[in-house]
Amino acid sequence: MKLRRFTALFFALALTLLSCVTPAFAVEDITIDATAVLLLDGESETVLFEKNAHERRYPASTTKIMTALLVVEAINRGELRLEQPITASLNAVSSLPDDASTAGIDPGETLTAEQLLYCLLVVSANEVGNIFAEELCGSVPAFVEKMNARAAALGCEDTHFVNTSGLPDNNHYTTAWDLWLMTREAMKHDLFMTVCNTKAYSIPDDPATADIDESHELHSTNLLISNWRALGYLYSGAQGIKTGTTDAAGHCLVSTAVRADRRLVSVVLGCDEMPDPINGGKVAMSFTETARLFDWGFENFSTRTVLTADEMICEVPVLLSQQTSQVVVHPAEDTTAVLPNDLAIEDLERIITLDQEVVNAPIMAGDRLGQITLRYGDTDYATVPLLAMSDVAASRFLIMKTALITFFSHRLVHLGLVLLAVVVILILLFGRRLMQRRRYGSGRNRRRRHRSYRGRRF
Repeated sequence: MKLRRFTALFFALALTLLSCVTPAFAVEDITIDATAVLLLDGESETVLFEKNAHERRYPASTTKIMTALLVVEAINRGELRLEQPITASLNAVSSLPDDASTAGIDPGETLTAEQLLYCLLVVSANEVGNIFAEELCGSVPAFVEKMNARAAALGCEDTHFVNTSGLPDNNHYTTAWDLWLMTREAMKHDLFMTVCNTKAYSIPDDPATADIDESHELHSTNLLISNWRALGYLYSGAQGIKTGTTDAAGHCLVSTAVRADRRLVSVVLGCDEMPDPINGGKVAMSFTETARLFDWGFENFSTRTVLTADEMICEVPVLLSQQTSQVVVHPAEDTTAVLPNDLAIEDLERIITLDQEVVNAPIMAGDRLGQITLRYGDTDYATVPLLAMSDVAASRFLIMKTALITFFSHRLVHLGLVLLAVVVILILLFGRRLMQRRRYGSGRNRRRRHRSYRGRRF
């Protein structure tokens, strides 16, 4: 008997504890060997992984994302044409360190803006940033000022540029997050994406200037899209975007990859080198770590529908209507979210926030009445407005009644009514007294009339 009671008590306690446990998901953890890391879903902009994403770092040549963005925007505005010839100045070419990456452009050499853009993004030519700066703004400092202004306009709060290329400087810094903001804007331009995703580009000789070698064969510095510099690191679906390497910054890479209908964007900063088992020598871990990051993101997360526009969420109380006392609200649109694969949609907490606890009629179908947030733990996966599902007509009688009640409930109205009552009472009192005086006269007048009587005496 005691054994049965103990067994029943044990199972009851176990069931109680299990009912109190919040369902959990466990995405396989990943460790990325980089100083700062950021991985996002490109469409929803959901952050899938981050590490020191807001820590200021030297960006190296990932700086050229901003340089290229300003150039492309100038082309879109008509301030610069792709076929426009631009001649390299001595200052633009000769002001670089001997070990800086270049496209071999000589002073006095003329290339088109399109050719220079390929030099900038495909082989990370440092002199090209200076050439564009002088062409568009007259000087490098003036162009850099525009770079900083554009970064601030994009919401970059921890970025400051002092040059167009990313060469080391204590005052030249950014963050993984800010690089994402710049990249997001640059990716809106087809020209930018076409150029930064180019594996190889050839600039032919110009026979008119045979004394200058103008033959340039460009091969991408990005091993995820080009195997010209090293074999075995191509990543299926990778597109651009920009490499960067200096001793101060380490190896950096901003990249994006597409698989099926999903796009991921990654930023890795401050990677080291590792032995290259395929080609010998060493290879930058920015490529291997980005590839691992992409695999992890694609394999552990997926885009799923979490709300539909025709779903009835809740009823909101309604006043001033004789038609109904409540109105149903629904999500503004079908909503998808990027979720860990082992997180069930049913496990998402639904947090409903109404704009007003009680809403007054009239209400039109489609009026916003609040919002719903889908949350798990500390992560919000979606926030969507809640709209009225139907019209609710107002009652004129109830509106008038409520207006009168509201009017007479004000303190000033109460005070005014009291003062009015006092004035009326005073008027009545003084009016009555005045009427009595007029009818009977004062006491003195009555005595005078009595003493002046001269009637007959008997």
